[in-house]
Amino acid sequence: MMVVFFRNFLGLIVLAPFFIRHGLVPLRTKRIGLHWVRAGLNLFAMAAFYIGLSLTPLAEATALAFTAPLFAVLLAICFLGEKVGLRRWTAIAIGFTGALVILRPGLEAVEVGALAVLSSAIIWSGTLIVIKVLSRTDSSLTITAYMALLLAVLSLPIALFYWQTPSFAQFLLLTLIAITGTLGQYTLVEALSGADAQVVMPLDFMRLLWTALLGFLLFQEVPDIFVFLGAAMVVASATYVAVRERSKA
Repeated sequence: MMVVFFRNFLGLIVLAPFFIRHGLVPLRTKRIGLHWVRAGLNLFAMAAFYIGLSLTPLAEATALAFTAPLFAVLLAICFLGEKVGLRRWTAIAIGFTGALVILRPGLEAVEVGALAVLSSAIIWSGTLIVIKVLSRTDSSLTITAYMALLLAVLSLPIALFYWQTPSFAQFLLLTLIAITGTLGQYTLVEALSGADAQVVMPLDFMRLLWTALLGFLLFQEVPDIFVFLGAAMVVASATYVAVRERSKA
C-alpha cells in the first residue's frame, strides 16, 4: 500500500509541468463522482496487482494482466448495452482459454500471486469502462490527474497503517515507479486517442517481451512454454477486440 501511495502522490509531481502550463483548467470536470468511482476501483486493482507482482514472475503477471480488455468487453455488454458479434465472442473465448493455459488449474496448483493479478485484471476492466465513459467529456490529462490525486488521498490512510520510512534507495525506486507509471498511462491514452488501435495495441503488447527479458536479466525468471503459448492467445484475442472496437467507432 505504500507503493500504491507513493506511485500516485509522486505522480502528481510528475504532472506538475502540465499544471504550470495550463493552470487548474485540467481539474475542471462535471463528473467528479465518476472520478471517485474510478479511483476506488483503481485502488483495489493496483493493490492486487502489486501483491501479485511480488509473488509471480514478471512475464506471467503481465500476460494475465492483458485479460483486462476481455473482461471489459463483458462489462460493456452488461452496463453499456454494447452488442458483441460471433467473431468477438470467439476472440474473447480464445483469450480466456489462454489465461487458463497460463494458470493450468487442475494440472498445477494455482498460485496466490497469479490469482491476485487476475483479480486485478477483473477490477481494472471495470476501471476501463469508467474511463471510457469519462473520456466522452474529460481530457486525458484530466482523467490522469484525478487518478493520481484521488488515489493518493484514498491510499494514504492504509499506507500510514503499514508505514515504514523508505530508505534513499527505496525512495528513488518509488520515484521511478511514479514517473514511468504516470507518463506511461498518459501516453497510452494519448496514443489511443490519436492513432488506430491496430497500430497502438501490438506496440503496447510488446510490454510482454520487455518484462520477460527484464525478468530473466534481473531475477533469473525463465517462463515456461505454457506462459508463452497462453500469452500469445491472450494478446491475439485482446488485439482483435481492440481493433474491432476501433473499427466500429
